[in-house]
Formats: sequence, C-alpha cells, structure tokens
Amino acid sequence: MSALAHDGVAILGRHLRKVRRAPAITVMTQTMPIVFLLFFGYVFGSALAMPGADYRAYLVPGLLVATAAGGVMTGMFQAAQDAHRGVMDRFRTMPVSRAAVPLGQALADLLTSAVGMVPMILVGLAMGWRIEGTALEALGAFGLLLLFRLAATWVGILLGLASQSEEAAGQLGSATFMLPLLSNAYIPTENMAGWLRTVAEWNPISAVTTAVRDLFGNAPVPTDAAWPVAHPVAGSLLWSLALIAVFAPLAVRRYARR
Repeated sequence: MSALAHDGVAILGRHLRKVRRAPAITVMTQTMPIVFLLFFGYVFGSALAMPGADYRAYLVPGLLVATAAGGVMTGMFQAAQDAHRGVMDRFRTMPVSRAAVPLGQALADLLTSAVGMVPMILVGLAMGWRIEGTALEALGAFGLLLLFRLAATWVGILLGLASQSEEAAGQLGSATFMLPLLSNAYIPTENMAGWLRTVAEWNPISAVTTAVRDLFGNAPVPTDAAWPVAHPVAGSLLWSLALIAVFAPLAVRRYARR
C-alpha cells in the first residue's frame, strides 16, 4: 500500500505538470461549460415555459453534473495518448505499482475538475443562481459531483486503454457529448415520450443531477420518476460506486496486461 501511495503521488504530480505546461487545453475545457451556461441560460431560458431566472437555477446544477460526466472524455483521451505514445510502456519497465499509473491520472483529473468548478459557480451566481439549501447539504452536493467525476474518469481510462488509436479515442470521446442530452440535465423528463423518459431517468446523470438540485434547494425531487431519480442521493451513490467498482479494477488490469 505504501508503494501504491508513493507511486500514485508521483504519477499525480506528472499529470499536474502536464496541465501546467498546456494551459490552453485546460482553459478551453473549463471555458466551454461556461459558454453552455450562458447560451442555455439566456437563449433557451427565455424560450422555455419556466421563467428565465428559475430555469437558470434549474440549469446550473445540470451543467455542473454534465461537466462532471465529461470525465469520460478527458480520461479516455489522456489514457489513449499515454498508451499510444509509449509512455505507459516505459512505466511498465520501471518498478512502479501497476495500479498507481491509472490511479494517478484519475486523481489528477479529480483535482483539476474541482478547481474548474469555481469559475462556473461564480458565473452561475452572477446569473442569479443561488444555493438555497444548508451548508452541509451544499457540501454533500459538491461531494456527489466529485464522486461522479471520479467514476466517469475511470470509465474513460478503461475506454482509452482499450482504444485502437488516439484518433479513435477522440471520436468516441466526442460522442459522449450526447449523454447529458439523454438526461434531465437541461430539461425535465416529465414531457418526454415514455421510452425516452425511461432511458433518461435511468441515465446516471439524471440521478446525480436530481440529487444536486435537491441538495442545493433548486428543485424538488419528482415523485413519479424511476427509482434512481425518485431517490436521487441513494441512486447517485449507487451509480457512482458501482461504476468505480467495475471500471477501476478493469482499467488497472487492462494497463497491467496491455
């Protein structure tokens, strides 16, 4: 365990140095959610039946969760980049814990995403969004966001290691943009077609979004939804922990046997 911790911290430092040396990529990935927030908040907000301010309060938690789900894309691209450029092959020749390499990448992504939440939250506050819940509930909401980001990153790492090339990983990662659209991140699911509503409410993003909205005090929990959305905190924890339990060991195994 001490070797895993030591090697994991070393890999974590490597990824953080990569972020520092490529600030343009970091700025772009952190700017896009803010652009979406401004676009959806002011363009769609005036077109929907909800009043603009209420829709923005509904939208900010959804975009925070959609950004957390972006861990699939970033995890996939970074893992594929290291795998296909020979970086991971060099790590395998060193006395480094096999679990430390993907773990260090996941933790580095978690730290950078936590910092990246701050500008988006500030923009949301400037647009009129407010945290109506208690401080403890707000901390719980941020905890769920980070846990879900970690789960999404592990999914991406496995897919990146399994990809055939960097280009294939980039194309597949771009397709994950559809996942928040098939959820309640941007609009309620009540008026969706029956089958589509079922798909959207069993999407992990919907459970986490509902939980974050409830803990922030921005929207009530729907009572006639599927179980993960009707019990959003429990559903979010189960989805996130299940994804980590399945994809983290598979990613470590894939790295060790590649």
